[in-house]
Amino acid sequence: MPASTLPSPCIGVCTLDPATQTCRGCHRTLDEIAAWSRLDAPGKARVWQRLGAQPVPPGWQRKRCAGCGAPFGCGAAAGTCWCMQLPPLPVATPAIDCLCPACLDAALHRA
Repeated sequence: MPASTLPSPCIGVCTLDPATQTCRGCHRTLDEIAAWSRLDAPGKARVWQRLGAQPVPPGWQRKRCAGCGAPFGCGAAAGTCWCMQLPPLPVATPAIDCLCPACLDAALHRA
């Protein structure tokens, strides 16, 4: 999987907040949503980094990446996490808690 395939932050709760002009589900701006498919890996990583400081959707958990320490939202318990768009890590991977999108992408490339 190429590095530019960082998953979309979309969680399927696509409603625009008129006050902030951002999506209530993923907290991306309209420009970020529109540009996502054209962004390179560093561009996608910048969006994810900005989103790490945003509130997490209901049912999600605020986590710190076990790889780099970056904050991010994890929706695995809610069944709507961005990581569900990616293949699972091989069983041989040491047991770790959640990884941020960039570190999970890197771990999948190493596997």
